[in-house]
Amino acid sequence: MKKLISFLFIILFFNIELIAMEKLPYHHLPDGTFRNPEGSPVRANDVKFSYRTFIKEKKKIDITVPKDHVIDKKIVKENLEKFKDDDYIAWIGHATFLIKLGETTIITDPVFSKNAGPLIFGPKRYVEPAIQLKDIPKTDVFLLTHNHYDHQDMSTIRRFPYKDAKVLLPLKLGKYFKKYKDVNEMDWYEEIKINDHLKITFLPAVHWSKRSLTDTNKTLWGNFLIQYKNIKILFACDTGYGNIYKEIGEKYGPIDITMINIGAYDFRPMFDKSIYHTTPEEALNVAQDLKSKKVLGMHWGTFVLSLEPVMEPLIRFKENAQKFGFKKEDAITFKIGEINSIKKILD
Repeated sequence: MKKLISFLFIILFFNIELIAMEKLPYHHLPDGTFRNPEGSPVRANDVKFSYRTFIKEKKKIDITVPKDHVIDKKIVKENLEKFKDDDYIAWIGHATFLIKLGETTIITDPVFSKNAGPLIFGPKRYVEPAIQLKDIPKTDVFLLTHNHYDHQDMSTIRRFPYKDAKVLLPLKLGKYFKKYKDVNEMDWYEEIKINDHLKITFLPAVHWSKRSLTDTNKTLWGNFLIQYKNIKILFACDTGYGNIYKEIGEKYGPIDITMINIGAYDFRPMFDKSIYHTTPEEALNVAQDLKSKKVLGMHWGTFVLSLEPVMEPLIRFKENAQKFGFKKEDAITFKIGEINSIKKILD
């Protein structure tokens, strides 16, 4: 009798586990880790990253940038004051932007450290942030897309002056924001209303997560759709190209401004390119799938994370715009520290 009861208990437990697994969304795995949307590209088994080769090839890269690539900090501060009553987008560098919509100021993936890595390690900036962290305007919303060091900067998180900001971030990253007052972990397709005119939806991206040797894909990653009145801005960083963007375009498009990574894609001679970072052409393809009116390139011109020449993303982005249905002027790049009103961007 005891054996029968034990057997029935095992069967019942197994069925409960199966039911639970069936209810999990596709990107949730039973072991608690995450994966990319169904149909996303998968890294080939023969792709191998060699740190030694990367460092050797990296030394060959000329990191000299044109003087006009960076706006003087004094001018940036003056322009922030000048634009304070406007809706605007300002590039601080890499994936860090200030986006002002009405009375709400949003900061994205803020990284103000000298290197993108733990402590003093990791790629060093070759261009400073447009302004110092202490000089950023009052910030109401803090968006974090994923946990890689060039996006989740713990030094910046600790020193961030506005810990009353509403933090929106992927599942399982809230533990890094214990001193913040309003922390919101989000799964894909969840939305949060900021005020009567502004809501933000967390959407899928083709990427991954990792901060140590043992935590691969244990936290989620994604993009943010920012909807303000009749304006839609998609902050897509980091991501590779995938069919998911056609689905997002059908459900949420047309998008007014797609902000997307155009750098960190070339890893030759180890392998041709990363499937987790769009090339400039793939970024345009994503924007096309999203039915975007404008596409703003980012995630370039700040750190050496891959092996393409530092100014190549800008050139390829502009030169290939028309192949994807955009006018050349609709493929937008900023100088570091540049601020533009959203009205001007959309004109």
